[in-house]
Amino acid sequence: MMAKERVERAPKVLPGQPNGPAVVITRRAADRLCGGHLWVYRSDTESLIPREDETDLTAGALVTVVDGRGIPLGTGLYSDSSQIAVRMVSGEPGIARETYLDDVRHRLIEAFSLRDNLAPLSSEDDSCRLVFAEADALPGIVVDRYGELVILQLLAQGTAQPDLREVLVTAIRQHFGSSVAAIVERPDPRIRELEQLAAPSTEPLWASDGVKLTTVFTINGLRFHYDASAGQKTGAFLDQRLNYAAAARHAHGKALDICTYQGGFALHLAQRCDHVTGVDVSRAALEVADRNLLLNPSLKADVDWIEADAFDLLRDYDASNQRFDTIVLDPPAFAKSKRALEGALRGYKEMNLRALKMLQPGGMLITCSCSHHMGREEFVSVVAAAASDSRRRVQVLETRGAAPDHPEVLTLPETAYLKCLICRVS
Repeated sequence: MMAKERVERAPKVLPGQPNGPAVVITRRAADRLCGGHLWVYRSDTESLIPREDETDLTAGALVTVVDGRGIPLGTGLYSDSSQIAVRMVSGEPGIARETYLDDVRHRLIEAFSLRDNLAPLSSEDDSCRLVFAEADALPGIVVDRYGELVILQLLAQGTAQPDLREVLVTAIRQHFGSSVAAIVERPDPRIRELEQLAAPSTEPLWASDGVKLTTVFTINGLRFHYDASAGQKTGAFLDQRLNYAAAARHAHGKALDICTYQGGFALHLAQRCDHVTGVDVSRAALEVADRNLLLNPSLKADVDWIEADAFDLLRDYDASNQRFDTIVLDPPAFAKSKRALEGALRGYKEMNLRALKMLQPGGMLITCSCSHHMGREEFVSVVAAAASDSRRRVQVLETRGAAPDHPEVLTLPETAYLKCLICRVS
């Protein structure tokens, strides 16, 4: 009886009361937030409560998130279009925009300081991820550094705002000083479509001397071209930095790099192997890969590039009894959503099965997945099923994830998106 009375007396959030803007969420979503997650999906919103003087919640507004009993759970950034309706930014309810911006300033300092310790810049490694969105308690914000260029992605209605851009530019300039030549915002077309955001200006947010959108950056002692106006994601794949180096330590002989993109794995393998073939469906990516090869003339291996669909090429190679000593599989995310997971599992299994069949005894398989909808255990199970069907003995020598400048948060499984297995095949 007492418990029932406490529930009845709990503060309620009702339309017309001066406690909007607010979002009332389901019990399932409330439990997820209490467990440390930071997202509220649109399917878990029960009601939207605007301010007294408004009829709808404003896109990108800070909203108080409350459970069905009206108990506040914190403040989040609201999106009126994305399936992620709210991204939590504070455990305090009803914070103002200026308070949120102050929190962002402090969290940026923490994120930059963490990278100073985890991935200190040097002549061998002058690039890293500076901010990894939710993993740094900065939802909707990604910041990458490629040499002297810093690239921003603002991935939510509440972050793609002039005041936040100003905070980011100021914090970057204060922390990194003259080592940064330009700060550029680069859109993610798919996310901007989901969030219904206009494309940002193509001009740098800040530049020390004119417009600078290209540079050469270095990871693991290898040099790569960078163009802020081209390529995928922010332009390269810094999350694989340490996996590139690990793959090179194990690689030998004749190597095949499937989905090479701009040659990340292939050029690292070329330090140890005799011959490396990099395969990608994108001619533009392979043209950059070839330019990257020219930047590193001391590589040991002969390197060639093939423009082809990965599955078609693997089938042809398998049918013609092609054999390799080292194979890298680094495909794009096959599972863009949970609905696509079943098909993705089939795709990963086929790719790994064909690679296992083509490896010489004692060969190395470096196999990766960046699909966050497929967990590490599921990925290992897929590779194990391929090993069983291939009748090969597969020893896992290393189980790896993203480089530490892409930290994983235990209560946010989406941050543990990258999986990499380094295997010896008998």
